[in-house]
This record gives sequence, C-alpha cells and structure tokens, in this order.
Amino acid sequence: MLEILETSLRYPPLLMIPPPNSITITAEQARQTLAAIVRQQRPGQSWNQVRGFIAARHVRVNGDLCLDPARRLKEGETVEILARSAPKLQAPETLVIRHLDEHLVVVEKPAGMNTVRHPAEREWTERRRALSPTLDDLLLKAVVRREQKPARGRLRVVHRLDKETSGLVVFARSVPAERGLGAQFHAHTVERRYLAIVPGELEAQTIESRLVRDRGDGRRGSTPLPYSGKKATTHVEVVERLPGFTLAACRLETGRTHQIRIHLAEAGHPVCGEKVYNRKHNQEAQPDDSGAPRLALHAAILGFQHPVTSQMLRWEMPLPADLEAFLDHLRRQQ
Repeated sequence: MLEILETSLRYPPLLMIPPPNSITITAEQARQTLAAIVRQQRPGQSWNQVRGFIAARHVRVNGDLCLDPARRLKEGETVEILARSAPKLQAPETLVIRHLDEHLVVVEKPAGMNTVRHPAEREWTERRRALSPTLDDLLLKAVVRREQKPARGRLRVVHRLDKETSGLVVFARSVPAERGLGAQFHAHTVERRYLAIVPGELEAQTIESRLVRDRGDGRRGSTPLPYSGKKATTHVEVVERLPGFTLAACRLETGRTHQIRIHLAEAGHPVCGEKVYNRKHNQEAQPDDSGAPRLALHAAILGFQHPVTSQMLRWEMPLPADLEAFLDHLRRQQ
C-alpha cells in the first residue's frame, strides 16, 4: 500500500517554488496520477522531488489538500499548485468550544475547513478522512475529549460557513435542539453578523434581491425575475474606512448560500480574496490586488434562543490573526 506522507523529510527539498498554478483535468489527462500531472507542470523535476512537493502540502485537488501522489484524477477536476505550503491540519484539541451542553455545541470554525462532509464522502475510511478533516469530524473528537466519555451520537448541522470563512458555528446534539434551531433559522430570528473587508468605499445600505442557483454562467446570483429564486436581504454597515478599502459589518436577515459574497460582489465590492463571485455575468474576473491571505469574511456574532431552555444566548468572536494582520497592513497603506 502506498504510504501517504505528512512531511517531506524523506525527499530532497525544492529550492524554487513557482507562482500558484491551477489546471482543469482534460479527457486526455483523466486517469493519470496526481504525481504525473504535477510533474507535467514542473518540467525537469524528478519523481522523488514531485512526491516530496506533494507531501509538503503544495497541491490541492478540487480545493482540498491532497497528499496522495497516486490519486487517479477525473476529467473536470481542478489541480491547484500552491506557492506556499498549506497550513497544518487543525487538531481536535486546538478547536475553541464556546458553549457545550447536552443539546448544543458552539465552536469557532477556522478558515480552510469545510463545516461538514459532503454526502459522497461519508463512506470514506478514517485514514482518508484524516487527510482532509471537516469541522464536525474534529469537533466530535474534541467534545469526547472535553466530556471524557463516549460520543452520544452525531452532531447535527443546522447551518454552515463556507470553507474559507472563519467564525462561529452551532451544532445540535439532540433532536429537539435540531428542530428548535432549524425553526429559528427558518424564521430568520437568529442573529448573525459578519465582518467583511472589501475594495473601494462601500456605503451603508440594505441589499435585497432574489437569488438563483445559476444566473446563466454556472454561478449563483441575483435574478430580475420577480417570482424566481429566493428572497435574500443583507444589511450593510460601515465599520472602518481604510485607504482604498472598507471594513463592513453585514447582518443577515435571510441566510441563503453565499448571500453576503454575492450581494457585495453585485454591489461592485467583492470580498477581498474572492475567487468565485469576482466577476459579473460573462465578464472577466475583477483584479484583486489586496493581498488578502484568503477570503476576508468572518462570522463574528451568533445569537439565538436556546431551543430547549429558552435562554437567550449570544457570542462574539474577534477577527482571527490572519485577517487582523491583513487589516493592519491595509491601515498602513497611505
């Protein structure tokens, strides 16, 4: 069985790292190994160097870190070669749990991690899951460590954050909690505020539109048709003006998929680090020279009524270190 390495100590280091590169697998390239595809992008490198490059956390497949050089690729998959090594995977003991009882758990989600696993991945082996753990994978282990007793069932997802978005997430641990929280999210009574860093001088406003899954180019977006899609409302406030940028607070009245990212982009201010909604329908991508380390979006406030005890609960989470450093960098630009 092929050994999947976590470090590159057994392979010679690569002294020169190219800029980020992304390719989409063609029909002719399908069924080739990841190592073969990476070697095509790095002419002159030996097989050992390519394997070491993959093991050193420099390659993503479909947005997820891949350490398996023997993975067979499919047509349409995307292989991204990173200029810098991806950060180490989060350990369960490093997750910050803000609230834990028999019905609920509230946790601070790091950026770069999916909230839950895709249904097609639920049958993966533990070894394969460990290469790309999700928040619910790690959180369940952290809860077991905290309570020092076997898991009392799965965590029940009631909302999600995008992979590159950091911030507060709540999971239900019981059926009554799942139903009660679901009802609050459906009624839009849950308090959710996000911080976003965007280019330009964004004005305070309320953005309303009807969102559809495909605006015509394969991306989600707003439609002018009055009876299509789902109503979405985002309230935007200005927190701080920066040289050429704005730190904004966005309050969700509704919670549609990618709602804030879509609304800000359609207002002409795509979130710094945005790679999906950084273009208008059938137009070129809007340049992003901000230097953002990732999508500059953070779920800073979460509040709701406890679905079982009826107690009002509310948490705040400051910007994580990467976005705080990015913000400080922008403040110094004069």
